[in-house]
Amino acid sequence: MEHNNILGTVLAGGKSQRFGEDKSQVKLGDKLLIDYILTEIIDEFNEVLVVSNNPINFKESEKISLIKDFKKDLGPLGGVLTAMKWVKDNNKDYQWISTFPADTPFFKNQILKDFLKNINQEEDKLFFIKSNNTRHNIFGIWSIDLIDKLEEDLIRGERKVEFWANSVGVKNIEMEFDNKDPFFNINTKEDLKKAIEILEND
Repeated sequence: MEHNNILGTVLAGGKSQRFGEDKSQVKLGDKLLIDYILTEIIDEFNEVLVVSNNPINFKESEKISLIKDFKKDLGPLGGVLTAMKWVKDNNKDYQWISTFPADTPFFKNQILKDFLKNINQEEDKLFFIKSNNTRHNIFGIWSIDLIDKLEEDLIRGERKVEFWANSVGVKNIEMEFDNKDPFFNINTKEDLKKAIEILEND
């Protein structure tokens, strides 16, 4: 898949209700949580968007732009639509959006490379990573062609990525991992403690 056609997008607009504060800004080791994913993806894209409703810090790069959700409280689907609208509004040539959560510190660049390598863009308009019988709905490649359908369904009240993806059709890209879970995400303070232990034992 041609990387120049893809806009990298980190969805950092969640409310972090279970965590109690903006988890993207929490320190894990010597880095902010959001910087783990940015470090792993930035070399694969010409530009990366961070979609967040909060003023947040992250590693500085000319490639990275921070934008707000075009409308609050629409969940991850709203963040995806925000990125698609940004492409259209700024007359960018991207045909695809590649999405990532801000809270997965163990995701690695090689996984992204393998994911993109295994996508046949003629087959479908939406692709998710699946591993160990779990589909990772935020690790996706979304065709810009889905913008109108996505906006219509959000207006109608759809919020669940899982349901929406199933309704439009999604191809799962199967990937297997033997070592620590690269999709481990931090939702609670207990998850953060676990991540610290994993880092210390690495």
